[in-house]
Amino acid sequence: MTGVICGTGACVPERILDNNEVAEFVDTSDQWIRERTGVEQRRIAREETTVSMAAEAGRQAVEEAGISPEDIDMIITATATPDQIFPCTACEVQKELGAVRAVCFDMNAACSGFLFAYQTAQAYIASGICRNILITGSERLSGIVDWKDRGTCILFGDGAGAALIRAKEGKQYLPFACSDGTGGPALTCPGYAGKQDGDQKVISHISMDGREVFQFAVRRVPEAVREVLKKNDLKTEDIDWFVLHQANQRIVEAAAKRLKTEIEKFPMNLQKYGNTSSASIPILLNELNRSGKLKKGQKLILAGFGAGLSWGASVLEWGI
Repeated sequence: MTGVICGTGACVPERILDNNEVAEFVDTSDQWIRERTGVEQRRIAREETTVSMAAEAGRQAVEEAGISPEDIDMIITATATPDQIFPCTACEVQKELGAVRAVCFDMNAACSGFLFAYQTAQAYIASGICRNILITGSERLSGIVDWKDRGTCILFGDGAGAALIRAKEGKQYLPFACSDGTGGPALTCPGYAGKQDGDQKVISHISMDGREVFQFAVRRVPEAVREVLKKNDLKTEDIDWFVLHQANQRIVEAAAKRLKTEIEKFPMNLQKYGNTSSASIPILLNELNRSGKLKKGQKLILAGFGAGLSWGASVLEWGI
C-alpha cells in the first residue's frame, strides 16, 4: 500500500508587500533583492492566522479529493509559527474542518516540515494504520522577522498549502531524509530565553548566516535528489518535475545545474510569495496541479531543506 495525493489546496494572505515597499524601511532596492533572491513580492498576514490559512488550504484539498472530513484519519500540520503552543495547530484545523475521527499533531522541521510530514504520512499508510491523511504546511513568518534586518526581511512571506493523501495499491518509493544539528546556528529563531526583571524575555526574530545557508542548500539539495533516485533505481531523466522548497532562485538554479537537468523541470513561484518555509512546497504543488501542468502518472521529486539543519527528498507518482 502506498499514499497517493488526491487533492491539493493553498491559501495566502491578501496583503501584498513588494520590494519597493520593503525598501522604504530597510536599506535595499527592488533590483538588489531580485538579483540576489529572485523575490519580487511576498504576502503578509493581517487578519489571517496560521490556523485559518491551514484550514482553508486543507478544505480545498479535501474537496478536490472528493471525501468527507469525517473520512480523514490523521491531520499533520507542519509549522514553525503556530498561533499558540497548544492546542496544536492540527487540532485547530480538525475543529475548523469537522474531521472528528482524525488524530492530529504538529511537526516543526522549519522549511523541511512539509516534506517530513509527507514522509511520515507515507509511513502511516504503508503500515496500514491510516487510509486518508491531510498534511498542511502553514506559516506566519512575518511575525518572527526582524523588519530592520535586510538579510532576512526581504526573504520571507506568509501562506499555507495542503495535500490529501489516500492509500492505494501501488509502488512504494523509499524516501531520503537527514539532519545535522551541528549546523543549527546557521539559521535560528530562539523562543523564550533568560529573564529580565523577573519576566521572561521573548527573543523571536529569525537569525541567519546567509552565506552558510546558501552553501549548505546548494550542496545538500543535489545530494538528496541523487540519493533518493539511487534508493528507487531511477535516473534524473525519469523525473518530470523537481518541486523544491522555494527559498532562493539561485539555489534552485544551482541544483538544476549540478543535476545536469533543464531548469524548465524546476518550477518556481518564489517571486510571488518569497520563502514561506513549510508552506512553499504545497503552495507550488497546488499551483502546478490547478494549472493542469501535472499529469496522472508523472513522477515528481519533492525536496526540502532548512533549519536544523535538515534536508531530504521524496519521489511520488502524480495520482489526480
